[in-house]
Amino acid sequence: MASPWSAPAFMKDSGNMLQGGSLLPQYRQAWAKYYTKFIAAYEAEGIPIWSISVQNEPMAKQTWESMLYTAEEERDFLRDHLGPAMHAAGYQDTKIVVWDHNRDMMVHRANVIFGDPEASKYAWGMGFHWYETWAGFEPMFDNVARVHEAWPDKVLLLTEATVEKFDRAQLQRWSNGERYGTSIIHDLNNGASAWIDWNMLLDENGGPNHVGNYCFAPLHADTRTGELVYTPSYWYIGHFSKFLRPGAHRVGVASSRSNLLATAFLNADGRLATVVMNPTGEAITYNFYVGTASTRITIPAHAIQTVVK
Repeated sequence: MASPWSAPAFMKDSGNMLQGGSLLPQYRQAWAKYYTKFIAAYEAEGIPIWSISVQNEPMAKQTWESMLYTAEEERDFLRDHLGPAMHAAGYQDTKIVVWDHNRDMMVHRANVIFGDPEASKYAWGMGFHWYETWAGFEPMFDNVARVHEAWPDKVLLLTEATVEKFDRAQLQRWSNGERYGTSIIHDLNNGASAWIDWNMLLDENGGPNHVGNYCFAPLHADTRTGELVYTPSYWYIGHFSKFLRPGAHRVGVASSRSNLLATAFLNADGRLATVVMNPTGEAITYNFYVGTASTRITIPAHAIQTVVK
């Protein structure tokens, strides 16, 4: 999946690729062509592009490359320029994802874009990030469910997540993994079909990064020693990527205790995979039921486990 962060500076009202700014109307068609030329260039190098988003974080004025779209501007650009340009270039099967920003405003963005039939026909789905907590509030998982209920034909996927404020001394901080597990379970249970980490591999400093925005990753490579460091988020992601296979369907799962999180998927081979997470400081023994069959299982404190039947 590819996501643009800014048009060239000359195409923007700010004249700057950094610090937000908006696309000038006279360059909308030219900018739409950039997407198709980008895809063609990557294909020429043997790298197929499965999906694109219209814009990374279109409501964020950042110190790094960024560009702003209102909901109406994104709708119109998709409907009148990007969608037709992709089709004209033969990329009608390349998925176009809208929004690609935090859960907080995804309902409004979905209603504006998906509510326009001409724009909606080009939009395969909606991407969202997990950074709405920047304002000090809790993750807004319910907004994922609201969009899924209102627009069930659109695919929802988390398109970026990372733990910020890198600290080399905290590479094995277990709560980083728990943040992943909590988000993935809630997002899947609320209608998301996929979940994409931002950086699979970073160096020993949480980079490289040209603006000092250093982050944690599932894997860190120490370029001084050649060591590959596996962090807790790697193992948490593995419980989903290893056991929930392509083509799996989410099935109903419920916990009778609020201290356990769970999601369950029926794989194409008929095997049921249930991921259970215990974010508490105590081991918990629970009864696991599938139909009339049951068993007792203990999950350690601050643990994640997958039960396959």
